[in-house]
Amino acid sequence: MRRTSLWLPFAAIALLAQTAGTDPRLKQASRREQNGWIHVRLEGPPAQIGFQHGYLLAREIEDARDVIALVLERDTKKDWSFFRDAARTVFWPRVEREYQEELEGIVEGANALGAKLDIWDITALNAWLEFSPYYFKWWEKQQKASSATRVAAHESCSAFVATGSYTRDGRVVIGHNAWTGYMEGQRWNIIFDLRPAKGHRILMDGYPGLIHSGDDFGVNAAGIIITETTISQFNGFNPKGIPEFARARKAMQYSSSIDDFARIMKEGNNGGYANNWLVADRKTNEVASLELGLKNVTLRRTKDGYFGGANFPVNEKLTREETSFNTGDLSLSPNARRVRWDQLMAEHKGRIDVAAGQRFLSDHYDTFAKKEDPNERTLCGHIDLSPRGIEPWQPPWAPAGAVQAKVADGMSVIAAMGHSCGLHFKAAAHLHKYPQFSWQTFLRDLPSHPWTEFR
Repeated sequence: MRRTSLWLPFAAIALLAQTAGTDPRLKQASRREQNGWIHVRLEGPPAQIGFQHGYLLAREIEDARDVIALVLERDTKKDWSFFRDAARTVFWPRVEREYQEELEGIVEGANALGAKLDIWDITALNAWLEFSPYYFKWWEKQQKASSATRVAAHESCSAFVATGSYTRDGRVVIGHNAWTGYMEGQRWNIIFDLRPAKGHRILMDGYPGLIHSGDDFGVNAAGIIITETTISQFNGFNPKGIPEFARARKAMQYSSSIDDFARIMKEGNNGGYANNWLVADRKTNEVASLELGLKNVTLRRTKDGYFGGANFPVNEKLTREETSFNTGDLSLSPNARRVRWDQLMAEHKGRIDVAAGQRFLSDHYDTFAKKEDPNERTLCGHIDLSPRGIEPWQPPWAPAGAVQAKVADGMSVIAAMGHSCGLHFKAAAHLHKYPQFSWQTFLRDLPSHPWTEFR
């Protein structure tokens, strides 16, 4: 694996990084770019962190808003004003004040550089992953209208966490690659070094304008490392619950243990962006899987073992009551990738470390076809190379799949932007061959970058 190191002592970041503007709120903030990533340091109380975020990423946030608006409109046949209204009436009132202040700060910071954004844009952007299908399907039921759309919970992301006799030194190792449409995923390239006035310091990947990671990979200063994969074809939403984006950020910021994490995520659970969360505690070397449905919640934990994530539902009752997923069809991507995780864990027992995690997330073995073939059934996903696609989420040949990867075993994150396997995606060539995706007007190349270490 190619790998470079970006080891930045926190006191030196501001000296090495690009520091924007003269506003005193930006004194502790900085931005630098390396190997496809934008590394941003934010520090202070909520409004100040938000201002720094909005100022340093103003151009990227405005661009992200336009991309997500296009994706949601395509999926649901509703324009951006529909989601702005839902953000105002359903999501915003249930966000606690600490995070409302941070969201307002993002707006102020972005507007200071001339961006055309308001609080409902930013709130809707944060709730993006909860809108389709979770909120939207609930809304359709309230309207008693038959749906002309095919929105479904995505089969997106591959992840693992291992500890004890499975790892080289007995300590935790965790990894994740994010699967999205390439148009959205090309922009999932922020590394946030976040030092809030309250709670723990966080190092996480993220999306412009989001106060949470979104694909939810991060480590905090209490030694809690968190990631997740979505539950395929999940159905359920509670509009009176706390938005998932607020709970996910709070859990990353305030969890000092696996119990803390589970409690925060379960409290006020709205069912939005339903995930199987993988968590590790560096202090105890315990790992856990929190499968968080709306009706069914399962917490499993061990100090000697592993958990894999590939969008497959685990609990049989949850599968039956809250999904429409067929766990018996081994040709389906989540099931094929589940088999591959079990194979890799068995083959590498006692030898799993960060380097092994990098190889896992770059793996192209198709367990159903029993051959090396980068496609929608491999841990490093390439839906753009698949004649099957992942229905109903992505049609055949869709420009989608793994867009970046991360591995951690401590207080650093090793991250690769683009396919970690080294394959590059070329937008113009793909659209020429498959013009049915020409509606993706913001699509651009997704080059593969070296693994880079952020501390």
